[in-house]
Amino acid sequence: MTDHLPLSGADAGPEHDAAQADAASTGKYDAEVERIFGAGGPLAPAVGTFKPRESQTEMAKAIAQAIGAQGTLIAEAGTGTGKTFAYLVPALLWGGKTIISTGTKNLQDQLFSRDIPTVRAALRAPVSVALLKGRSNYVCHYHLERTLSNGRLTSRDDVGHLREISRFIKMSQSGDKAELTKVPETASVWNLVTSTRENCVGQECQYYQDCFVMKARREAQQADVVVVNHHLFFADVALKEGGMAELLPSANTIIFDEAHQLPEVATLFFGTTVSTGQVLELCRDVLAEGLAHARGGVDWAKVVTVVEKAARDLRLTFPEGGTRLSLPQIPPSSEFFPALEKLKEELEGLIDVLEGQAERAETIEQCRVRAVELLDQVKAWKSEPKKSKEGEGDDAVLWVEAFSSSLQLHKTPLSIAPIFAGQRAGTPRSWIFTSATLAVKNDFKHFTAQLGMTGEPAQSWPSPFNYQEQGILYVPTGLPEPNTFGYTDAVVDMALPVIEAAGGRCFFLCTTIRAVNRVAERLREEFAARGLDFPLFVQGERGRNELLDSFRNAGNAVLVGSQSFWEGVDVRGEALSLVIIDKLPFAPPDDPVLAARIEVMEKKGMNGFVHHTLPEAIINLKQGAGRLIRDVEDRGVLMLCDPRVISKPYGRRIWQSLPPFRRTRVQADVIEFFKAPNV
Repeated sequence: MTDHLPLSGADAGPEHDAAQADAASTGKYDAEVERIFGAGGPLAPAVGTFKPRESQTEMAKAIAQAIGAQGTLIAEAGTGTGKTFAYLVPALLWGGKTIISTGTKNLQDQLFSRDIPTVRAALRAPVSVALLKGRSNYVCHYHLERTLSNGRLTSRDDVGHLREISRFIKMSQSGDKAELTKVPETASVWNLVTSTRENCVGQECQYYQDCFVMKARREAQQADVVVVNHHLFFADVALKEGGMAELLPSANTIIFDEAHQLPEVATLFFGTTVSTGQVLELCRDVLAEGLAHARGGVDWAKVVTVVEKAARDLRLTFPEGGTRLSLPQIPPSSEFFPALEKLKEELEGLIDVLEGQAERAETIEQCRVRAVELLDQVKAWKSEPKKSKEGEGDDAVLWVEAFSSSLQLHKTPLSIAPIFAGQRAGTPRSWIFTSATLAVKNDFKHFTAQLGMTGEPAQSWPSPFNYQEQGILYVPTGLPEPNTFGYTDAVVDMALPVIEAAGGRCFFLCTTIRAVNRVAERLREEFAARGLDFPLFVQGERGRNELLDSFRNAGNAVLVGSQSFWEGVDVRGEALSLVIIDKLPFAPPDDPVLAARIEVMEKKGMNGFVHHTLPEAIINLKQGAGRLIRDVEDRGVLMLCDPRVISKPYGRRIWQSLPPFRRTRVQADVIEFFKAPNV
């Protein structure tokens, strides 16, 4: 999807002409940024609520200087700084070919549909903008046609959804499923009408010229500004599939918004994962293509059934419910190992059959290629990981993760620092990393070390909010240690009077799904028993956006959620006046990748908790705390229930990293705060 403005100088307008003239000299960036962000500048009339903010202006200056010098800048900006405009203005005026990568697809859509058009119109900047998402976001003509013709839908909902998608594809310019709100993003039918890297027919496809994925990539190639998300950025770079891998060489400026997510996302994509779900999907496609193009001579149902059984048997070697084990943690006597060998054997048998039939159709040959790739990935999973150059041990951890219907085999790098540093080497360009949460008490080392950056400039700009006046940090007394049986119930008991005083209007953020379910169960009981008419919304009961819309509209609701509500959620005004956090968000100690990382750090003489686990928890906590005050008019209470923030030596480092709220341990202070006007 591309959005264009005229590119001629005559149409560019005085704002852009002035910017271009001033940009000729680095020393004049500051004056131009001051003018644009000033009270009489072009942003004020374009954005009704715009007011000059010193932090925003200074951040924009620093980004402009980094872009001009083709340098790197790590920029932390407190909530309310307006970091989006602070990077968009320099990017649109001086960034050249710019890639902006965001944390989520929702933020992508917001940037493309709202923020960039607003800034571009205000500056009258003659830049073209494209939106590029991963291929699973675009309807595929080929797979839609195949699904319509083979009639394998099992539910009435799927039939209705398919009808809507068929109408949509005839009218849409982009094919982006986000535009089709009548079909939920979670609808299972999307898997049948979108393509994956493995099952895309490519140039052999009869619909290649109309392909929405290829159209989006062509538009991205031609656009001045391309908006992507971190998952697409790293998936394409890691796979060299196209899209980002093609865009990167021509880019002058790369901007990562929500940059605190980069280490985790990059780790995911520079590792490898193969799942039993991929095997089952392959079997589904082999059956469909075999029956369509080579029905005689091979019993396709029998061929795929043995492979499907081997994949399901492998899944069943572990119990349901979030099993995560590293390879050394799996007992040698486990049924997992013979089941893994059986799956390899059956995949080899499937490949033999496909080789004999591949000449019958291009799609059968494609299934053969996929089967070979899957088998290679399964075999590579247990091969010896490479040794790191320093000889300090393996540079990857092998682990398994069991879900309700699939088993994933992961090979995860212990550090993406050398890989990411390699991506940044080569062609000179500017790299901007920005987020509200990159530092731990003004120290950026944790973030920069994970990405292999040393000595790069890093700056922090404070929030314009008056936290002392606008909020309270409340750490209650009398709670047991978080690992105590009944801790979640004790937290609910402590929270209920505060929720009642706040009139609902609360996010109850938990660190585990189990805690979410227990908190929701208790609150339902207590609201009914106490006659409290607060609507209760619980993560998992509906989609995230639907829950948020319902929460905002209710005005007195309580929303109980886990990780997906800790960040990227913006509820302004009185609908949210209380954020309760059940405990400090430390990563689970049995996480196999975390355990391996800490082991490596401790071999180097570092303290794994101090140098990794604690900084990660602080950055996550800052994200959760950031949900409370979103505007200069907001007021509210952050209730942090974990007693360790007071009782442990590291607690001071935690609360010093949080916004400078007034602090109290007295519940009466909080009740009194909510009695005050405007809360």
